[in-house]
Amino acid sequence: MSSTPQPLNLSEFIDNRRISVFQYGAIALCGLVMFLDGFDTQAINYLAPHIAKEWGLSKQLLGPIFSAALVGLMVGYLLLSPLSDRFGHKRLILAGTTVFGACTLLSVWSGDVTELMVLRFVTGVGLGAAAPSAIALTAEYSPKRFRASFVLAIYCGFSLGFVVAGIVSGWLIPTHGWRSVFLAGAIAPLVLVPLMMRWLPESLAFLIGRGAAPLRAYRICRRIDRDLPLEERPEFHVSTADGRGRVRVRALLTRDWVLGTLLLWLVFAINLGEFYALQSWLPSMLTDLHYPMSTVVAATTMTTVGGIAIAVLVGPAMDRLGAFGSLAVLYLAGFVFLAATSPALHAPAWVLLVAAFLVGCGVSGGQKSVIALAAVFYPADIRSTGVGWALGIGRVGGILGPLVAGAALSAGWSAGTVFVALSVPMLLAAFLVLYLGRRARQTAPVVPEPAKARG
Repeated sequence: MSSTPQPLNLSEFIDNRRISVFQYGAIALCGLVMFLDGFDTQAINYLAPHIAKEWGLSKQLLGPIFSAALVGLMVGYLLLSPLSDRFGHKRLILAGTTVFGACTLLSVWSGDVTELMVLRFVTGVGLGAAAPSAIALTAEYSPKRFRASFVLAIYCGFSLGFVVAGIVSGWLIPTHGWRSVFLAGAIAPLVLVPLMMRWLPESLAFLIGRGAAPLRAYRICRRIDRDLPLEERPEFHVSTADGRGRVRVRALLTRDWVLGTLLLWLVFAINLGEFYALQSWLPSMLTDLHYPMSTVVAATTMTTVGGIAIAVLVGPAMDRLGAFGSLAVLYLAGFVFLAATSPALHAPAWVLLVAAFLVGCGVSGGQKSVIALAAVFYPADIRSTGVGWALGIGRVGGILGPLVAGAALSAGWSAGTVFVALSVPMLLAAFLVLYLGRRARQTAPVVPEPAKARG
């Protein structure tokens, strides 16, 4: 006679156990998805001059090629990420990765601007579908005490993809041409897909909340904790919210979430606006100040390196000291570093490089950290939708940031004045995050009595 099944509370199961090799593997696969996302997003910037030369394109025609994938990203973030509640995070990651891998492969044989633009748009849609679910799945399989750290870690994979895209492009293009970079960027995700089919787990909240596959969920639980008994009919305690059905975007705008969601969107827009303004205009500003190209490249790279380096400190701080306070301090530091870069523009090169590193800590590091904040801010049942829409709405800031910075420079503002102006929104973002943290403490929902779900 089989013993009575031991009930499992999903909200506590991950948090109360040591991290298993299985969890590390799942998080690593999500990190690889983010790495390939970063690689594909950045590689086109290195390919564009060679494409223009081969096809005889003007600089004006390169703009739509750059923008096509970014528009696709926004579509994926806004329209496809909510589908994870209906189909599961794993399926959306697999579908998105397959799409952007296949479209990147087809880009190898593209013959004109229109074909490449369409392929880049669909590639962006695939990237935008996969990334929010990768972030949400990482958050779900991470204990609460390490959740922000792991989300930050996989998003560092995105930045590493930026760096590796430059290295691979510099290696392949001179000998094999620009199409070889597309080929490398296609093979990697298409190889990753079967590995994820085998090893990437589905969301436990999805499997149990919909009541679809409790036995499958229990098998996943046993891979996390081998001490669980072999049960034929496992029993779970799940939150009543986990079984409420498909999550629509309007769930983010209900009475309980609307103010927090809107303020979080504003923070995302500010941070992405700062990030893309720097990425777009820093090389030009330094070139106009007559810095040698080696210094221009080094300073631009240091902004990315700073964002990766600070994640080592900010992630544990968000987990142990509080996500809202830690991010607010980082934004305040970004405010100071951006303003301090103004005099550093006319200092020795090593001072400029240090300033660029510190700016990267605040701006690039803040971009990663606010994604971790969103993963902590939203509960599991609306996390993918919440993160996806925050990223999508934030892209509006990413579009406006370079335009505003460019308009300021065209109006005759000096580079130093632009940096001082860029510091002000970071101060606003710091206060918004502090307010969000205060409001989250005041309006923390009462956890309802668990409901039982049987297999």
